[in-house]
Amino acid sequence: MPELRKDPVLGRWVIISTERAKRPKDFKAAPEKKVVSPKSCPFCPGNEAATPPEIFAYRTEGTEPNTPGWTLRVISNKFPALLIEGDINRHGEGIYDRMNGIGAHEVIIETPDHEADLADLELSHFKNVIYAYQQRIKDLKNDPRLRYVMIFKNFGAAAGASLEHSHSQLIATPVVPKRVTEEMDGARRYFEYRDRCIFCDIVVQETKDRKRLISENNSYILICPFAPRFPFETWILPRSHMSNFEEATEQQLDDLASILKDCLMRIKKALNIPPYNYIIHTTPITLKGIEFYHFHLEIIPVLTHIAGFEWGTGFYINPTGPEESASYLKNIL
Repeated sequence: MPELRKDPVLGRWVIISTERAKRPKDFKAAPEKKVVSPKSCPFCPGNEAATPPEIFAYRTEGTEPNTPGWTLRVISNKFPALLIEGDINRHGEGIYDRMNGIGAHEVIIETPDHEADLADLELSHFKNVIYAYQQRIKDLKNDPRLRYVMIFKNFGAAAGASLEHSHSQLIATPVVPKRVTEEMDGARRYFEYRDRCIFCDIVVQETKDRKRLISENNSYILICPFAPRFPFETWILPRSHMSNFEEATEQQLDDLASILKDCLMRIKKALNIPPYNYIIHTTPITLKGIEFYHFHLEIIPVLTHIAGFEWGTGFYINPTGPEESASYLKNIL
């Protein structure tokens, strides 16, 4: 019998479609092959002139900016969705609103190795990726025009990656995205009703039930959420309440790198290097210490496609239940 489940934060319904049930092995397919030579890849060492100047980098001591010798490099996107220069200039046009496309669009080149996947990096290097995320958000918080900074990664062409060299992206916007507002509103309603953070309650329940728990460390838990939109969707949640990702301590960042690497390794092995997206959900940069909202990461392997029913209803059809996904991922390593 198919089952409908309701997301406790957004109130969004999903259908766990047992009639279409798929087992983990049913999702395995041939991984995407890298076809671009390092010689022609703009993200590879020696090709720094093919990208905008670096904004931030981890480098070997004594090497110059925009030259080889880096282990991680942050640049402006060559084809940005938003531009950092200019004024917002908000104005109306009858019933419509406009503003200039002010913001930031940056690329975090995670490694100089063209063949490496993020999941394969040494933990010390993986930590630098997480540190770079935090440093860029802290820097952009100083710009009074900006309201939100989103960190995300697209891995594989099917997940939206236009370049195969391992990288993630940052987009800072002059408004808070609607999805973020909806999530915060749902969390606020829960807090007003129960005087507790919904994400803190999820952590308590999932660590107690353990049916959807995949792994954990001192600072975070990794779960398949109760009402997942997609097969093998996973969330990373801080154990203790923390509304802003950029406020994490060094130990919390280390633990985040450890559990995110663990998650990506499990997904890679379980599903044969599938394309995926991950997104850091955090509080708008103009706010701090929000008691009803809890930063978290969502990791979504791209195994199914959104079609007419999903677009028309806002429901999602998921052919694999989260308990089965969690059990498989938990035992994969």
